[in-house]
Amino acid sequence: MTPGPAHSSIVDTSRPHPARVYDYLLGGKDNYPVDQELGERMPPVAKVGVAQNRAFMQRAAGWAARTGIDQFLDIGTGIPTQPNLHQIVQEINPAARIVYTDNDPIVLRHAEALLISTPEGATGYLDADVREPGKILDHARTLLDFDRPIALSLIALMHFVPDEDDPYGITRTLLDALPSGSCLVLSHFTDDFLSVEQDKTEEYRSSGISLRPRTRSEVARFFDGLDLVDPGLVTAPRWHKDTPLPQDSGVTDSFHVGVARVLR
Repeated sequence: MTPGPAHSSIVDTSRPHPARVYDYLLGGKDNYPVDQELGERMPPVAKVGVAQNRAFMQRAAGWAARTGIDQFLDIGTGIPTQPNLHQIVQEINPAARIVYTDNDPIVLRHAEALLISTPEGATGYLDADVREPGKILDHARTLLDFDRPIALSLIALMHFVPDEDDPYGITRTLLDALPSGSCLVLSHFTDDFLSVEQDKTEEYRSSGISLRPRTRSEVARFFDGLDLVDPGLVTAPRWHKDTPLPQDSGVTDSFHVGVARVLR
């Protein structure tokens, strides 16, 4: 789910990993005691927040598919949690094509679950770091048609990219490769609404995980030059288009989210 140092097929169980902590907070089973320990140190709003973030992804991906986009590049895929993105969009359009990208060995082990496509569509998986946008784009071109609109999904990912790694530049490189009519679906952790007691950023950092919460204005920079669709840049439970506003709206606000169109 997040950038890491070197790629390896060996799962390091001595240190927590964001993808596995996320899995634990969602009630999954693909995590280890070290991930569970960090998850338990998170405030109760964290579990609600990741669930709301996941629900945002489902609503946004479904909306993009219903607008006619049938190609998706999902970077920072994370451990498969049903429904996966391809299940959501292929239920709407069976011919949809999806490229998943992550760099966590445990996600690689589950890649087969991500590759079960409809006969009409296709899915692919690449083991790569978001900080390798050129590699990601080269691979995506083998499955996706870059002359037609593509939805770029960056869900709960860029807050693991520190400022010195130029998260805005990485995002711009990816977006510059997409044709007009494409869209960016992005969610980003924020501590704008967290109390001092609730803010556990240092807990992550002390566990060896780089975490960079960003303010609303900082997250807005990812959408520079794009056309934000209504309701704009909002918190996760408040984003909806052709589906009802989630009933738990306002329970917690730990992610800024948005969807924007690429216009040339």
